[in-house]
Amino acid sequence: MELSDSVTHKNGRQRKPAVPQGDMSDGNRVRNTTPDLEEEGEALLRGSDTENNGQPSVQPGIRGELGNVSLLLFLYVLQGIPLGLAGSIPLILQSKNVSYKDQAFFSFVFWPFSLKLLWAPLVDALYLTWFGRRKSWLVPTQYLLGLFMLYLSVTVDTLLKSDEGQGPDVITLTAVFFMLAFLAATQDIAVDGWALTMLSRENVGYASTCNSVGQTAGYFLGNVLFLALESADFCNKYLRAEPKETGIVTLSDFLFFWGVVFLVSTTLVAIMKKENARGQHGRKKVREETQSVMETYKLLLSIIKMPAVFTFCSLLLTAKMGFSAADAVTGLKLVEAGVPKEQLALLAVPMVPLQVLLPLIISKYTAGPRPLDVFYKAFPFRLLIGLGYAVLVWWTPSLKQEGGFPLYYYTIVLFSYALHQVALYSMYVACMAFHAKVSDPVIGGTYMTLLNTVTNLGGNWPSTLALWMVDPLTSKECQGAAGQKCGSPEETGLCVKEGGVCVTSLDGYYVESVVCALIGLTWWVWLGNRMRRLQDQSPAAWRRNYSSC
Repeated sequence: MELSDSVTHKNGRQRKPAVPQGDMSDGNRVRNTTPDLEEEGEALLRGSDTENNGQPSVQPGIRGELGNVSLLLFLYVLQGIPLGLAGSIPLILQSKNVSYKDQAFFSFVFWPFSLKLLWAPLVDALYLTWFGRRKSWLVPTQYLLGLFMLYLSVTVDTLLKSDEGQGPDVITLTAVFFMLAFLAATQDIAVDGWALTMLSRENVGYASTCNSVGQTAGYFLGNVLFLALESADFCNKYLRAEPKETGIVTLSDFLFFWGVVFLVSTTLVAIMKKENARGQHGRKKVREETQSVMETYKLLLSIIKMPAVFTFCSLLLTAKMGFSAADAVTGLKLVEAGVPKEQLALLAVPMVPLQVLLPLIISKYTAGPRPLDVFYKAFPFRLLIGLGYAVLVWWTPSLKQEGGFPLYYYTIVLFSYALHQVALYSMYVACMAFHAKVSDPVIGGTYMTLLNTVTNLGGNWPSTLALWMVDPLTSKECQGAAGQKCGSPEETGLCVKEGGVCVTSLDGYYVESVVCALIGLTWWVWLGNRMRRLQDQSPAAWRRNYSSC
């Protein structure tokens, strides 16, 4: 259940889960899948502590690089804006009664961050030397992001409009927002790479902080804040003296504003920021070494071919099947049951302190030689929480009152979401710890990126499938019109035309919840121990044989 996207998608990008989105799957949260900045920065910036004359350079400290840190933070905020907007669309679509097959189709928007490994080598290898290695990609991608937002600001109301007999144009919405996510993922590759050389060696660790804080803030602005300001009910209740029929901002206004911000800020970066300029106190920025595109792809293939890695990747791709219904569909079902989408989004705010503390606490238990034991122990609890979500969805309609839902209902939703976060983070931190433990240090960045990408994909495809299967598993019957059925939109139209109404006799979400729990339990019993046994493999099983290369 994502309290704000569908409420991370997805987040596509796999962030360390911070602000929830369309589904609550950790695979859909947008965390960085690029190499560890501190580790790779150490390699890239080695030797940058001395000047050409061999004399030690003066250490500028963070104060001397506040401008660079501020720029990185701002670029990551911009990156989070389209991701947050994309995460808000499923909730808007759900309020317009689109089918779950349409929701499944739109969920492909959240895939680019999980697939960016496929084109990341191209971004690293192809560039204009005179313009700058990273600016060669950053500037055009951000211009395109701004232009797409301006295009959407003009067309989005038409695309989302529900005419009689015709719903929103989901295909066009998916195509445009997919391009936004693709461009944001490409911008992420460029910014992550630029961070390694924009900051000096002693300050490169701040890059990961800028990434986490900036993207989380951008996602919050594009999702939680937008949904709140777009809601007439929220604005009338908390922000206005006189009620109005619309919110303070509309989606088209929001897109137009950020489209202009993208264009203006990108122009300033292109003109004023010199990528290869001397650093503070005359320090030269290091010249980056680049692997060829084919060398990088061959390296990835050689990693996947290792038996231990292949087995681990296969398990990562299937481990989250049992959570897909709870993660991808629950938030949408709550909106369908009448819970205001902006209220679900705002429930993400009190979760932020918990999401900051959980990795710190859990890492104490995953720092040892067997981090996947934590993954294994948290697995059944997360399955149980998924069934609890199904009960929550079933219970929700009975609690709806004339003025909305009582405060204790939101308290229960918040508590259930907090429990879900504990289980989710336990599994996530355990996985990341194991990735770091087994990655070949010689090729650590590429190795970690591959494992994180597979982890993300393992959350994306089950979520899309879960959304796709809700409608086929749902049974409806036509009441009030003899001989009519409700098996298709056409039959539903005939039922209504004859004076009947289609009533759900069996909701496919509940079927999915049970089936997913059984699949997850089977995986835990038969394959969970196999994943744990991977920890018994010798370090050599995870290392490439360089003598044969």
